[in-house]
Amino acid sequence: MSVKKKFPYLLLLLVMPLLGFIYTILNERPRKATQIPLPIDHDIPFIVAFVVPYIIWYVFVFGYLVYFCFKDTDVYVKTLLTIVIGELICFIIYFFFQTTVPRPTVEGNGLFVMLVKYIYAHDRPVNCFPSIHVLTTYAIMLASFHIKNKHNLNKYFIHIMGSLIILSTIFIKQHVVLDMVASMFMVAFIYGTVFAIYRMRSAAKEKIGAIQ
Repeated sequence: MSVKKKFPYLLLLLVMPLLGFIYTILNERPRKATQIPLPIDHDIPFIVAFVVPYIIWYVFVFGYLVYFCFKDTDVYVKTLLTIVIGELICFIIYFFFQTTVPRPTVEGNGLFVMLVKYIYAHDRPVNCFPSIHVLTTYAIMLASFHIKNKHNLNKYFIHIMGSLIILSTIFIKQHVVLDMVASMFMVAFIYGTVFAIYRMRSAAKEKIGAIQ
């Protein structure tokens, strides 16, 4: 389908900057935050190289939403809806239950170190539970199973890079394990609910059409 026909659907992506704006407001709101690490979090090493997949997330989610739009508009709309609902739930949690993650001291001048310092400087260590990085990435990974006729590169890249992005949130100490797990469970629930509702609506329309 041409870009012209897809353009109205692509305009729905304008909701993403709006969600980012809401996050920024919540991130800059100073409040008492709670730490929720598990014992395993203290054993997870700080690996600056994982800043690369962490940053790739910014184009990964947007890029694959555009890709889904052209491959299967229904999957695109359902995935975007899942992300919007998930982020709105996160914002409510952030407002009432703000969590934080202790950050390590970052020393050195290498590229990876500089990137981590940049992230730390522009993203306060609050509003961590659940992780929006994980939420959006996992939504893309789940939705990809519904995209037919994917090129082999996309078939494997989505899940390999998606897994690295999810792990990066832990290894550069932006999140703890509970942040990651909560996001994945929440996305799975919202995703399944959204797709189930669409299936029921489609079945209802087919039934009405058959009666008519």
